[in-house]
Amino acid sequence: MKKIEVIIRKSKFDEVKEALHQIEVNFFSYWDVTGVGNEKQGHVYRGVSYSTSDIQRRFLSIVVSDPFLEITIDAILKSAGTGFVGDGKLFISTIDEAYRIRTKEKGIKAIN
Repeated sequence: MKKIEVIIRKSKFDEVKEALHQIEVNFFSYWDVTGVGNEKQGHVYRGVSYSTSDIQRRFLSIVVSDPFLEITIDAILKSAGTGFVGDGKLFISTIDEAYRIRTKEKGIKAIN
């Protein structure tokens, strides 16, 4: 099993969620986060300078079976990208075991 952690633009969340549902990834956790990115300059809008050093994003945590990893990554990359700085990051890590607390099932059965 693999854990996908992805930080995306909040404006792309609905598209990513829909892309995940289309490939039958129906369970994941998400929350709003603030981070600091590589862009150091602010933006000026109507004469007012706005700092872009603190960036509002959405963080998703998804656990999938190994064979489903590439399909899930592809869906996220296609739906989250704009081609501009600030599209986000995606991280993959290995999950040793998973349990469904209610039924005590473990492994792949616990995440499906």
